[in-house]
Amino acid sequence: MVSAGDFKNGLTVEIEGDIYQIIESQHVKPGKGAAFVRAKIKNLVSGAITERTFRPQEKMSKAHIDRMEMQYLYNDGDLFHFMNNATFEQIALDKTEIGDTLKFIKENEIVQMLSHEGKVFGIEPPTTVELTITETEPGLRGDTAQGRAVKPATVETGARVNVPLFVEAGETIKIDTRTGEYVVRV
Repeated sequence: MVSAGDFKNGLTVEIEGDIYQIIESQHVKPGKGAAFVRAKIKNLVSGAITERTFRPQEKMSKAHIDRMEMQYLYNDGDLFHFMNNATFEQIALDKTEIGDTLKFIKENEIVQMLSHEGKVFGIEPPTTVELTITETEPGLRGDTAQGRAVKPATVETGARVNVPLFVEAGETIKIDTRTGEYVVRV
C-alpha cells in the first residue's frame, strides 16, 4: 500500500480496479483548509490522462507491472502475433488490445509487452525507430508559407509522418514513437 502523500513520478497504482501511472504529482497546502495532493494520472489500459486530487493519507495498492521483451512477428487480419525469444512461446493479441502502438513497428522488431497479474494490457514500442520513406511529395523551394517547412510522408509500415522538405522517398529517417514526429535523417 502506498499513500497519496508518497506519490512519485512513474509510480503505478491501482485505483478503483484500474491501473494508473503517476505522471506528475504536487502536494498543495492552501492557506485555508486541509492539504491535498494534485496528481496527473494516466490509465495504462485506455491511455487516458486525467487530473485528480487525493487526501495525503488516502491509501491505494501499488500495481506491479511486468515487462516482457517480445518480438513482433506478423499480423493476420485483426490478430497480432508476438514471440518470447527466450522460451519461443507465441502470443496473439487482438487489434483492440493493441490500438495504434504498432504503427511504426516493422515485423521482427523487439517490443515490451506490459502485463498486470498475468493479463496483457499494452505494448510499449522502442522510443525511436528507423524507417524508410516509401512515398512523399517533392519539396519545393520557398514552400514555407505556414512557417514550418514540412510535408507529409508515408513510411514503410504505412504510417504517415511530417518530414522536412529536404527529405526524399527512399531515405531512412528516425521517428520518435511516443510523439510520431520526425527526429533525424539516418
